[in-house]
Amino acid sequence: MTEYDFNNFSDFSADFNGVEQSASPETPTVSIVVVDADTAVRDYLASLFDNSIQAASTPEAQQLSVSEPALVVMGPSSATPEEFAAMEVWSKGNPAIGSMLVTTELSIELLHEALRVGIDDVIEAPIDEALLSETVERLSRGLVGTQQADETLAPASATPFDNSMFDPEQMGRVISVFSTKGGSGKSITAANLAILLAQSSDKPVVLIDGHLQFGDQEVMLKLNAKHTVVDAIEQIEKADPAFMQKLMTEHEATGLLVLPAPREPTFADQITGSQFQHMIKLCQMFAGHVVVDLPAFFNDTVISTLEHSHDIVLVAGLDIPNIKNVKIGLRTLSMLGIGEERIQLVLNRADSKVKLDIGEVERTLGSSKAIHVPSDVVVPISVNKGSPVVLSATKSGVARSFQELASRFVGEVQSSTASSAGRRKFFG
Repeated sequence: MTEYDFNNFSDFSADFNGVEQSASPETPTVSIVVVDADTAVRDYLASLFDNSIQAASTPEAQQLSVSEPALVVMGPSSATPEEFAAMEVWSKGNPAIGSMLVTTELSIELLHEALRVGIDDVIEAPIDEALLSETVERLSRGLVGTQQADETLAPASATPFDNSMFDPEQMGRVISVFSTKGGSGKSITAANLAILLAQSSDKPVVLIDGHLQFGDQEVMLKLNAKHTVVDAIEQIEKADPAFMQKLMTEHEATGLLVLPAPREPTFADQITGSQFQHMIKLCQMFAGHVVVDLPAFFNDTVISTLEHSHDIVLVAGLDIPNIKNVKIGLRTLSMLGIGEERIQLVLNRADSKVKLDIGEVERTLGSSKAIHVPSDVVVPISVNKGSPVVLSATKSGVARSFQELASRFVGEVQSSTASSAGRRKFFG
């Protein structure tokens, strides 16, 4: 771990790679607020912007005077539970306030916690000049666009939406990605599958993070989401497909539309299975496929989603406890009336040296057509980069396995990033 003496500002500024003011990101329509307890650090961060900026030692010190929309640039000393809590209060319910954290050491835990409290992005020292500029401009555009969109972000009608006009045959297919044990690779499978479907579909493809307590799709796809499942459920009785589309965050590289999980685990208990199903149905009305990343346990919402899914991708790791749990899970699915023709089995890390015969595992689980996903370091690398393996390592064995899985739903799939022109044309 790099130690910085913030009483000696030369250590900090030297490791920030000498970003020059001449390359400052331009954000003419967004106020910039720099927050850090150290005056020297605040001055240095403020010097990176041509804009007229404000500075404060803590989020609380700046809350009352900032004009909107505003982007808060939080320095390294702000990466504390107290500062995060203050930032969460400031930005909660206010989409015109965005934030980014500059840190001296980036970890998955810090990134996850920052996104959980509503911080939009995190960058690490030494600062990359191009990355800083791109991040500030991207967040600023999002703030301005969200401010405009939120003025009309409401159900079109004050009465419940009548969905009887939609032909069930024309609605999108629901694919639930499920596992009976955590750590099996379920969320990675869901993200990569959804991206491949988005690349190969003429209609929009939606990914819903149904792990309502601790969903990771927003982090894994490195999204700057303004809305989550909570926003959809709060208006679910009067929502329509157009409203649901407004809540989605687009994955820029592929056009995939994502609705992340709530950022607070307590919201999970407030969402019923019927509400969750109604939300999925609204998405089916404009999407070709709706991929739902489910948690690794059975509850009302999970069971309801599985029952109403056209297809279920069941992910298993190659170890005895995992295989045992999957066997029990298959029995439970059968009791729910879900036939094996609706289930696609994925064996993750299938080439692991664990002295389990893959053929015997398949016979135990009653499947001879399982997708075998090999072990590969490209997977954790892709997660840390926020770029799924089917985009960042298209020729890897893992990517080919996910392409084989996706082809079972749409036929031949593409192995590289497709143009999103067709999807944008569909939206008009």
